[in-house]
Amino acid sequence: MSAASLLSTSSRAVARAAQQSNILAAAAAAPAARAFSTSLAANKEVKNVTVFGAGLMGAGIAQVLAHKANINVVLADVTDSALANGKKIISSSLTRVFKKSNPNDDPAKLSEPILARISTTTDAGAAVANADVVIEAIIENVKIKRDLFKFVDGKKKSGAILASNTSSLSVSDIAEAVSDKSTFAGFHAFNPVPQMKLIEVVRTKQTSDESFDTLMELARRMGKVPVACVDSPGFIVNRLLVPYMFEAIRLVERNEATVEDLSDLVGLDTLSHIARGWREQRVQTGEISAESVAESSLLEKLVKEGKLGRKSGAGFYDYSKK
Repeated sequence: MSAASLLSTSSRAVARAAQQSNILAAAAAAPAARAFSTSLAANKEVKNVTVFGAGLMGAGIAQVLAHKANINVVLADVTDSALANGKKIISSSLTRVFKKSNPNDDPAKLSEPILARISTTTDAGAAVANADVVIEAIIENVKIKRDLFKFVDGKKKSGAILASNTSSLSVSDIAEAVSDKSTFAGFHAFNPVPQMKLIEVVRTKQTSDESFDTLMELARRMGKVPVACVDSPGFIVNRLLVPYMFEAIRLVERNEATVEDLSDLVGLDTLSHIARGWREQRVQTGEISAESVAESSLLEKLVKEGKLGRKSGAGFYDYSKK
């Protein structure tokens, strides 16, 4: 099975497990119940959501919020060109959705009311002025994320919930930038967001019941299956995926398998970045074994050469060849 297939299969398996079993009830009965949803607190009403980052993840989250949850979305980024590209991503995605679901109708016409619910801005302060929830989907760098949340913390309205879409960083570490850590959590969606059903909702030791339960309900409104996670390395899916991908690469390094057994859908730079972060921070704490994320010379060589996988046109495979 390819790494990309495992990502899809793993996230779907987790989603099915959350649907088919009373996982939250079981968690609530356990001693560590407060790491999961208790459903005792009333959910905060969510009418307006701000999403920072107009790349594939941010645009995908904004699309699903506007389309499936009927929520007003402000999509924010640092340049107008980034925002224009984000709106293009959303428009193209909606066209694909409606061509499949409504083949006899005009996809542009069906997309109009959804796109009308998504506004854009480069003004970060104005972006969060009316937001009930702020979701960050920017570069996977803890300092940059902290800088953003520190700024947002001083501009958001009282009680607004802040969430990071990080896939590998410590949510608690990012939350150090904000004054009220009870309103902070992880909200990790998977790419492509419109298709992938799972969202990992990550609760820190300081996340309040209200904040956590509101995000769980928001994921459901988006048509997703939320799964409760504690703030551990990689949460659930990436904790499984990253060691799997590294072992696949090592099979090639040891000449025990060929590149045809590997996939480039998940960016190799992303894999390298996650593994480096875990080696620098999580191995020392004993949360991750050193062996599972030991540096791969083959992986680093490909990344250095700019061969990042499908998105760059080459990785283990050459995608320019038809």
